[in-house]
Amino acid sequence: MKLAIIGATGNAGSLILKEALDRDLAVTAIVRHPEKLKVKVPTLVKDLFDLTKEDLADFDVLIDAFRPPLGKEELHQTSLHYLSNLLIGTDTRLLVVGGTSSLFINETQRMIEVSDPKAAYYPTAYNMYQAFLELQTTEKLNWTYLSPAAYFNPDGKRTGHYQVSGEHLQKNAEGKSEISMADYAIALIDEVVTPKHLNQHFSVYS
Repeated sequence: MKLAIIGATGNAGSLILKEALDRDLAVTAIVRHPEKLKVKVPTLVKDLFDLTKEDLADFDVLIDAFRPPLGKEELHQTSLHYLSNLLIGTDTRLLVVGGTSSLFINETQRMIEVSDPKAAYYPTAYNMYQAFLELQTTEKLNWTYLSPAAYFNPDGKRTGHYQVSGEHLQKNAEGKSEISMADYAIALIDEVVTPKHLNQHFSVYS
């Protein structure tokens, strides 16, 4: 299996890369700044929006862990749209490091609907949600969208354990909705190795 990761130098992306390498998967990091990589790995040095169908043709799985810079949150939408169009009609599976805004908090409301539009996180939450809406209606695309819990902890330990939910936000026994990025990476690579959520949206929490 050949795997590529976009955003492999980011907080989540670097942990996903490490998890994949620890399992001896054949991984390529698609990056603009290879000098930021913490491990030695094959690279494709290219901007996301310069990628072509030919660049991705040899990969079985493409993980999208792209995070736009502050103030350019609309790139969540345009980047996922661009990648989806490249992969439509191909055998390459697209796994998206998603957001919490698309999760239901009850039977009818999603997290984005109760989020404060004035909050600092809102532009990211809104644009990730809009990108998700387009993704789930895209035809002839093999995709999976994995949402983390409400608190996506970049500093949390790798416990090796996680719980799977569907599209509803869940809390653990302590009443907290959280997961470390390291445990999220385990869940994502588990999905790569053993696909269980083809063309589905699901979530994980500790």
